[in-house]
Amino acid sequence: MQEIRELTVISGKGGTGKTSIVASFAALAKNPGLSDCDVDAPDLHIVLKPEIKKQEPFIGGKKARIIKEKCNGCNKCLEVCRFDAVIRSTDDTGSEYIYWIDPIACEGCGVCAYFCPEQAVEYKESINGDLYISEMRFGPMVHARLHAAEENSGKLVTLVRNNSRETSKNTDIQIIINDGAPGIGCPVIASITGTTMLLIVTEPSLSGYHDLLRVADLCKYFKIPAMICINKYDLNLDIVSQIESWCIENQLPIVGKIPYDPEVTAAQIAGLSCVEYSNGAASQAISCMWNLISTEAKNNVPSVDG
Repeated sequence: MQEIRELTVISGKGGTGKTSIVASFAALAKNPGLSDCDVDAPDLHIVLKPEIKKQEPFIGGKKARIIKEKCNGCNKCLEVCRFDAVIRSTDDTGSEYIYWIDPIACEGCGVCAYFCPEQAVEYKESINGDLYISEMRFGPMVHARLHAAEENSGKLVTLVRNNSRETSKNTDIQIIINDGAPGIGCPVIASITGTTMLLIVTEPSLSGYHDLLRVADLCKYFKIPAMICINKYDLNLDIVSQIESWCIENQLPIVGKIPYDPEVTAAQIAGLSCVEYSNGAASQAISCMWNLISTEAKNNVPSVDG
């Protein structure tokens, strides 16, 4: 079985530049596989423009629906629902009540279906989003999108990563790069579990520093080797100094300090990664960081099966 390294890039908050860095890594890596694990708000496809080869519906749970013809208006579903998803209103004549379930408020617990004496509640699997297996200019890419107001993003992230690993088997892919979700919630946990190594992208702001501490604690809990990148570091050197001191104290290496560079925005507008667009200050810093990470990754190589 071929052994494949897996790098997941995460951030404690949104807007740190994580996805821009991942797109550049895809351009710099040799034979990469790519996963966009930010299924709630995916945007890596905007830069990499993958061609979708396969699309599958994602079934993340079940939803309830009241069958009007069977409902006798006993009110039981309204009584047992703890999510205020059952709505009671009057019909067009105003003479009798009708019951229906708000699909957005419904949590899919199935209590209403269990207690309905008339079996008037249909409880079946719900399509919550879509999974895409695509090909981009640097190799295969697996990504997904949840539908509006849907949940179970952690389950969908796991599906994305499993498909990325499966797609990479029996190929010349040497590393899978995961664009993780921001924050510290369920999608992030699904993004980092079982990965080889982590890159935490932060920024020199109070919120960036605070969220760095939170996501670093999460990485420590799962015992995954982590590195730090400070993006737009030259905007606030005082906070950078605090981040550096904290990293030294917690034995977390800073592998990249990317300066603010307007060409990053220009690259986004052009639909290219930063390193493809120019050889400016940010591109040079990202290239240097990738060289350090790829060297480190060679010393930490698990099986593609985990």
